[in-house]
Amino acid sequence: MSKKLKVTGKIKVFFLLLILLGVLLIAANVPIYFLNVRAGIAVSIFVILYFIGILALWLYLRSFLLDEMVSFATQYGQVQKAILRELKTPHALMDENGRILWVNDAFENLTGVSRKTKQTIQNIFPEITKDTIPNGRIDEQGGRWEEEELSLKFEDRFFRILIRQIDITEMVKDSEFFETEEESSLIGIYLFDETALKIALQENDDQSLAVGLVYLDNYEEALEGVEEVRATLLLALIERKINKYIASIDGIVKKIEKDKFMVIMRKKAVMQLKDQRFDLLEEVKTVNIGNERAMTLSIGIGLGGLTYAQNVEFSRAAVDLALGRGGDQAVVKMPGQIQYFGGKSQQLEKNTRVKARVKAQALQEILSTKDQVFIMGHRLGDVDSFGAAVGIYCIANSMGKKAHIVLNTVTQSLQPIVDLFINNEDYDSDLIINSEQALTAVGNNAVLVVVDINKPSITECPELIKCCKAIVVLDHHRQGEETIENATLSYVEPYASSACEMVAEVLQYVENGIKLKSCEADALYGGIVMDTNSFVAKTGVRTFEAAAFLRRSGADVTRVRKLFRDDASEYMAKAETVKDTVIYRNDYAIAVCDAAHCKSPTVVAAQAANELLNINGIKASFVFTDYNNTIYISARSIDEVNVQVIMERMGGGGHMNIAGAQFKDAKVEDVVSKLQQTLDEMASNGEI
Repeated sequence: MSKKLKVTGKIKVFFLLLILLGVLLIAANVPIYFLNVRAGIAVSIFVILYFIGILALWLYLRSFLLDEMVSFATQYGQVQKAILRELKTPHALMDENGRILWVNDAFENLTGVSRKTKQTIQNIFPEITKDTIPNGRIDEQGGRWEEEELSLKFEDRFFRILIRQIDITEMVKDSEFFETEEESSLIGIYLFDETALKIALQENDDQSLAVGLVYLDNYEEALEGVEEVRATLLLALIERKINKYIASIDGIVKKIEKDKFMVIMRKKAVMQLKDQRFDLLEEVKTVNIGNERAMTLSIGIGLGGLTYAQNVEFSRAAVDLALGRGGDQAVVKMPGQIQYFGGKSQQLEKNTRVKARVKAQALQEILSTKDQVFIMGHRLGDVDSFGAAVGIYCIANSMGKKAHIVLNTVTQSLQPIVDLFINNEDYDSDLIINSEQALTAVGNNAVLVVVDINKPSITECPELIKCCKAIVVLDHHRQGEETIENATLSYVEPYASSACEMVAEVLQYVENGIKLKSCEADALYGGIVMDTNSFVAKTGVRTFEAAAFLRRSGADVTRVRKLFRDDASEYMAKAETVKDTVIYRNDYAIAVCDAAHCKSPTVVAAQAANELLNINGIKASFVFTDYNNTIYISARSIDEVNVQVIMERMGGGGHMNIAGAQFKDAKVEDVVSKLQQTLDEMASNGEI
C-alpha cells in the first residue's frame, strides 16, 4: 500500500525544492574543483550527506503521513458521525419505499422512532405518501424530480419538510457485499421547525382589518303601525344590542344612516362570529316592544383584500348579496370565496309597488334605444320562465320593437302554453327561436332580457349574454355567488312568488297601457299558478293583485287548469315516487322518481316533491330523477327549513322553499348519499 501512496500538493512542492537545491549544490561543486581540489571534495561530501538526509526525511515522512492520514480519516469519520447524530435539525434516511433506515437524535426525540425501529415514514407523517417521495423520474417540465418540499403539522408544531434523493450508486459499485445494475439511491428527510414563524404570521393575519356593513333590512315594514315613541325605543334597543355585540369582539360600530351601520374589526373577530354562526341575527329578532314584525338584519363583511378600500368594496358586495337573497342573513366575502350564514326566516313581502313602477320606466327607456330584443329564461324552461318572457314580449311589441324568445327544449308541461303561440297568425313565425338562431340574428344594437334566472351558466344560451351590450335581469330567486355581471337593469325580488308576478306588475306601469291577448294573460297566469302550487306556497297580497290584473286582462282559470292536467303515465309515476319515499332523520322525505317514460321527468319530480310536503311531520322533501345523463334534485319545504342553503351546499340554488341542483354523469345512489351527508353536517352545525 505504501508503494501506491503518492504525495501531492504542498508537501510534494517542498521536496521538489529540496532536490532542486541539491542539484544547484552539485552544479556549484564542479567549479570549486578547478579552484581547490580539497575544497571541492569537502563540498561533495556535504552534498552526499545532504541527499542522504533528504532520503531519510522522505522515508520517515511517508510512514508518518500514512499513519496520520489513517488516524485523521478515522477521527474525521467519528466526528462527522457524531455531528450528524447530534445535529439539532431532525434528520433521517429511508429507502425508496419510505422505510426508515437511520435517524439522528433530534428526529428520535421528536417522533419517538429509534434507529432500531423499522417503521415507514407514513406511520409518522400520513401526509408523506409514496407519491410524494422523489424518485428521480422526469417531470412535466423536463427536469429530474429529486427534491420535494412540503409543510405539515405534527403534535402542535409546524414543520417545513425537505425530502431529497441521495445517489449511492458509486458507493455500492466497488462494494464486496452489494452489487447493482441500475442507479441506487436513499431518501433523506430534513425537518425545519417553523412553529414560531407560523404563529407570528397567524397573529399578524388575525390582526388584519375586516370591514362590515349592517343593514336593518325591513326598517320601514317593522315600524308600520308602531307609535313614534315606541319606534324610537325599538331602534334604540336594537342599536344598543348591535353596539354591545360588536364591542364584545373588540370591534367598532359607527351609525352611518338611520338603518345602516359600519363595523370595523379584526379578522380574528370574524372567525369568532363564524363560530357563533352570527347569532346576532337571532338576538335582534327577540327585541319586541309591541311591534308586529320582528326587525331583521343583513350583514356583509369583507376581508382578505389587498387594500382597505378593497375590503370596503367586498363588504358592500356582500351586504348587497345578503339583501338580494332575502335578507336576515350574513355574507362574508373574501377573494375567491363567499360564505353564507343565517337566512332561515321567511322573507316578508313589501307592500309598496314603487320599485316595480321605477323598473318599468327604466325598462321602457332601455328598450326604446334598441333595435332588437331577445328574451330568454333558464335551461329546460318552465311555465313561469316562458310566461314571463311572453310578458316582456308584449312590452317590446307595444313599443314597435322586434322581439324573439329563445327556447331550445319544449317540455311536455310547457307544450300546451307554447302551442298557443306557434302557428298563431297573430305572432311572427320567428317569435320562438333556438340558441343557434339567436346567435346568428343578434346585432350590435340588441338588448337581452333574462327572466326567472340570474345564474348565467344555466340560461338557455350563455353565449348570448356576451353578445349583447345591454342586459336586463328580472328574477325572483335568491342570488348566489354566480350572477350576471354588468347588467344594465337588474330587478331581483326574492319575496315575489314568481317571475310572472313581477312581469305582471311591470305591465301595469307601462306608459299608455297594454291590452293583453287572452293567450298572453293565460301564459302569465299559468306561471304564477305553477310556481305557487295553485296559490298555496309563497303567495302574498301582491301575488293575488297580479292574478287579479291578469284575470281582468282575459286569463281564464278553467282554461289554464285544463292546460296543466297530467296524463296517466305522469300521474302513476308520481304515485310510485310517493309510495317508495324514505323518511330520513324523521324530518326529510327522500325519493327517486323513475319518470323515464314521461316526456317531462323533471316536472313530474317537482310535482312529487310538492306532494310529499302533505305528509305530516315532513319539513322538507327531496326528489331525484335521471334525465339526459343528468341527475336533477327537486327540493321543497313549507317554512321550517331553508332548502336553498342545502342545495347551494350541493352546487345548486333557488328559493327558501323551492330549490334544486343538477349533477352531470353521476349515479342516483351517489347523489342521494351526498345529500344525506350534507343534511347530517348541516344539522350537526346548526345550519338547518
